[in-house]
Parts: sequence; C-alpha cells; structure tokens
Amino acid sequence: MFENLKAQPADKILALMQAFREDPRDDKIDLGVGVYKTALGVTPVMRAIKTAEHQLWEQQTTKAYVGLVGDPAFSDAMINLILSDAVPRETVGAAATPGGTGAVRQAFELIRMANPDARVFVSDPTWPNHISILNYLGMETVTYRYFDSETRGVDFNGMIEDLKGARAGDVVLLHGCCHNPTGANLNLVEWQAVIDLMNERGLIPMIDIAYQGFGDGLEADAAATRLVASSVPECLIAASCSKNFGVYRERTGLLMAVSQDASQRALNQGTLAFLNRQNFSFPPDHGARLVTMILNDDALRADWAAELEEVRLSMLGLRQSLADELQRLTGSDRFGFLAQHRGMFSRLGTTPEMVEKLRAEHGIYMVGDSRMNIAGLNAQTVPILAKAIVDAGI
Repeated sequence: MFENLKAQPADKILALMQAFREDPRDDKIDLGVGVYKTALGVTPVMRAIKTAEHQLWEQQTTKAYVGLVGDPAFSDAMINLILSDAVPRETVGAAATPGGTGAVRQAFELIRMANPDARVFVSDPTWPNHISILNYLGMETVTYRYFDSETRGVDFNGMIEDLKGARAGDVVLLHGCCHNPTGANLNLVEWQAVIDLMNERGLIPMIDIAYQGFGDGLEADAAATRLVASSVPECLIAASCSKNFGVYRERTGLLMAVSQDASQRALNQGTLAFLNRQNFSFPPDHGARLVTMILNDDALRADWAAELEEVRLSMLGLRQSLADELQRLTGSDRFGFLAQHRGMFSRLGTTPEMVEKLRAEHGIYMVGDSRMNIAGLNAQTVPILAKAIVDAGI
C-alpha cells in the first residue's frame, strides 16, 4: 500500500526555517517564521498565561473530556472578545478547535456540507494554507485581486471588480485584520462597500481573524469583523489565540457560525459538534481554559491586555524605524508603506530573485513572495536590513 503514496511538496516556510538553521553565518536574520519574537529572539510566555497556568495547576482536579465543542465558557469569552454586542449571543453557534488552522479547516468542511457547489474566493495573496486545505478538500478556489505591487497597498478597485464575478452562494474569505501575508488592510469605508456587494450578490463571508490586538488595538482590530457579522444574513468566523495569547503550541482556536435567524443556531451548533467528532472528537482544552480564565478575570485580563499592547507598539516602532531608515538611505518615501501596514507581516513587493539575493548575499531570510515578519527585527538589525534592501536594488 505505502508504495502507492506520492511525495508531497515541501512546505516553503518550514523549508526556509531549516535552511536558516543550517546557515553558519552569525549575522543571519530570520524574517520568515510567523511567530512573534522579542528583541532577544524569544517567543515568550505571556505573564497572564503564566499566572493562569499556576492557578489552574492548583485548582484543576481532572483531565476528563470537556465536550465535543469544548467548554461553553471559552466560546462565550471569545465571542465577547471578538464580537462584543455586535450580534445577539443566541445567533452564534461556536466550537473550539485545534488552533486557528483547525477552525479554518472546519469552516471549509461546513461550507462543503452546506453547499458542495460553493466556490471560495480568496485574496491574492493569502495565507498559503488556505489554498492548500481547499485544494486538499477538492473545493473550487477563485482568487480576487488584493495587493497592489506598485503602491504596496490594497488594490480595492480590482478586488471589487473580481468579487462581482461571484455568484449567489459563493464564499468570500476575508482577513479580519493584519492581512497575512501583506500587512495591507481595508479601511472601514471599504469594508462597508465589500459588505454591500456581498449582500447584493448573495455571497457568504468567512472571516479569518488571527491577529486581534496586533494592529490598531483589540477593539479597532475587531471592528471590521463586528461590522460584517451585524450586516449580513450569515457568516463564518475562524479565530486563533496563538498570537495574541502566545499559546502557539496549545492549539487554541474557535469557529463561529453566525446567523441573523436565531432559529438556525441549533442546527449550526449541532453541525459544528458533528464536524468536531468526525475530525478529532474533543478539542484541546488547556489553552482554551487559560484564555477563558484570563478573559473572565479583571486583573488577569488587564495584565494580558497591557502586555499585548506592549507587543503591538513594539512592532509599530520597528515598522516606523525601518521606514525611516530606508527613507534616510534612499532619500525617498517609497518604503513608507511599511509604517502603514499592520500586524506581524509586510510584503516588500519584490521578486523571488531579489529575495534569494538577500538570503545569499546578506543572510536575510524571508518567504519567496517577499513576506517578512517584522517581529523578527530589533533595533540592531533594522539598519542592517535597510542597507541590504538598498544594496540589493529593491
């Protein structure tokens, strides 16, 4: 049997990580892997997580299963964090998942169950795993224009024009904030125009929100998702706690199915439970329980929010420093987009050949499409990167 297996294409980011580890140069810079890192290159355990873990160790008396959709308290806490009062709670079905990726996978499974003919429209570019999972499931994928390589902003007119080609029942996958991999985001006026188009054409929005709190703050980063949820008949929301709670390895995510028709919730909730049972039965609980404890305790929540704000401001500072240094070196503001982007990532908008030149000549590692992790920088490496960009002729 095994001889019939075919080798699968290597994950480009994992391959990049391996190449970085094997590079003997002392001055190499890793801007590829998509995790937050401090100036010392460490992905820390957040203070509130440490405190909650200590409390949990003292209080927890069992490791028995919680339930097919996880602890309802986790769903309630996350729905409040992301949606607040944008929609009534009784309109939201929710299920805990193994990370944001698990939520995305379950959302695609639900779409396929509900409408096998649905096409999923994804931004060009998008997080590569979106397309990988869709292809694996055999679902039709259509790209819509999103990133303008000239301005390094959103090609909004192109996006709208492409979405006009969608038909009723198609799904539009949107990034709630901090677009991965570009860092370029819609403003709220543009979001409303997208919503109007989706309602006009009978399209179903699916929002992937993985970086709430990394862009303009917890509330501002949730604004677009809340606007969508409150403005359309139904939508799906896949949320991750990996980044904003720093619980990457705990695999903590949530999938929400929102319907303005509250009578639909029982069916939605039952479907989410069924999908969990088929794929992994019971979702992980440790990270979800820590997140719940933090969001439901005033002191822990305040400490978490304060540390998350420190992380956000640190990345904004790195963005501004890099943009300023590039302006100093070039006498041009053509890299000003770096300060305007939000989240961990920015896309330089250069060629794979230039990216390879940065790696070969300067030991700077970024994804081949020129996505770089801003959190991989620090005050010492910002001028090194800026000089390398200029020397490479980007």
